[in-house]
Amino acid sequence: MEYVYSALILNESGAEINEDNLTDVLEAAGVDVEQSRVKALVAALEDVDIDEAVDEAAAVPAGGAAAGGAAGDAAETDEVEEEVEEEVEEEEAEEEEEDDDDDAGEGLGELFG
Repeated sequence: MEYVYSALILNESGAEINEDNLTDVLEAAGVDVEQSRVKALVAALEDVDIDEAVDEAAAVPAGGAAAGGAAGDAAETDEVEEEVEEEVEEEEAEEEEEDDDDDAGEGLGELFG
């Protein structure tokens, strides 16, 4: 959530949402920053109009549908967060796989001199 909140802070202040700015906000908040999560969030928000998304999430229908609408907005927010988390996990898995490939080559080099 800290990553999403940081993006919202940048948006509200009119600053560009990029990896450097997002990392700066997170570090200022004392968060142990994972660059893969930063990259995933910046990529996920690339084509998103945050102001429009916030306005839509804040709009609550009148009458008895208000509770259902708010629950729907919460569910949609949860889905977006899950998608970002899945993207981050996939990128981390790819990075680990690349690291494992590098380590495997080093071991063979030692065996065959």
